[in-house]
Amino acid sequence: MAHRLSDIVSVLGGEQLGGDPLIDSVGSLAEAREGAIGFLANPRYRAQLGITRASAVILGESERDATALPRIVARNPYAYYARVVQHLHPPPPVVAGVHPTAIIDASARVDPSAAVGPGASIGAGATVEAGASIGPGCHVLAGATIGGGTILVANVTVCTGCRIGERCLLHPGAVIGADGFGFAPDQGRWVKIPQVGAVVIGDDVEIGANTTIDRGALDDTVVGEGCKIDNLVQVGHNVRIGPFSVIAGCVGIAGSARIGTGCRIGGAAGILGHLEIADGVEVSPFTLVTRSIREPGKVTGYMPPQPHERWLENAAQVRQLARMADRIRTLEARMAALDAGAGPGQRPASTASEGE
Repeated sequence: MAHRLSDIVSVLGGEQLGGDPLIDSVGSLAEAREGAIGFLANPRYRAQLGITRASAVILGESERDATALPRIVARNPYAYYARVVQHLHPPPPVVAGVHPTAIIDASARVDPSAAVGPGASIGAGATVEAGASIGPGCHVLAGATIGGGTILVANVTVCTGCRIGERCLLHPGAVIGADGFGFAPDQGRWVKIPQVGAVVIGDDVEIGANTTIDRGALDDTVVGEGCKIDNLVQVGHNVRIGPFSVIAGCVGIAGSARIGTGCRIGGAAGILGHLEIADGVEVSPFTLVTRSIREPGKVTGYMPPQPHERWLENAAQVRQLARMADRIRTLEARMAALDAGAGPGQRPASTASEGE
């Protein structure tokens, strides 16, 4: 459905300049067609403004005069683009009702405005609040709560006693509240530690496909409001993730780690257990965090790719670092002793350059 550019501005704000075309889609500057609105968020692509076929563009304040095309000037053009996509492509409305193949325990409470899809199950004492959608094959186990407007897309499992906030989105295969990895050693065997905590997820959280968030051993595992978690992320028991943090795919967070507010964790990063990460920390992809981070900023801990033979050479040198450090300390001590024994204005003979 097409919208006038002025209609978009009336809903989303921003400053409109130029004409008022009909907009029915969003596209990149290079690929947009007539009827689409493009966006410029990176100055490197400014030249594409001269060749784009988009009917309108979204620009930042500094680029307001970079084109004569109809345009919207916004403080954050990338975020504005995201909101335009949401405006043009709203999610389908939740159609209330329970599919005939769904199984709902008699003691469960499902709001009449909620939807429960084919093959889904709602356990004893569980709650599904207003406007929530429990998709095909999803399972909400005993005592769990699904907040209003939350969507479980398909084959999502929310385990016993876990609580999901409002307006959350859980993608296929996510598992919330499986047992944390807790075992006590005893004479060469492992004794399972019952995991009696739960998982508590705040409002407006998105959780990617096949991501797993383990229940707490004693206290709850907590994901703060507004967090965005990608696919294939493992969150261990008793982890606490502060509000509005974002975690990319394949990250592993070990038990009892504490992640602050507004952190950004890059793909395939690893965070060891019982560490604390301050608010506003950015962890680069593939970084292994082995100690607590007390100050905001960007941390990186990996070596760039290199030819295998060169890597073997460097690895062999790394094994000698401790011995080399000892030799350097010994040499420094000898040099300090020689300097101390030299008279004013004199240099020890051992430090004189060749030819002196």
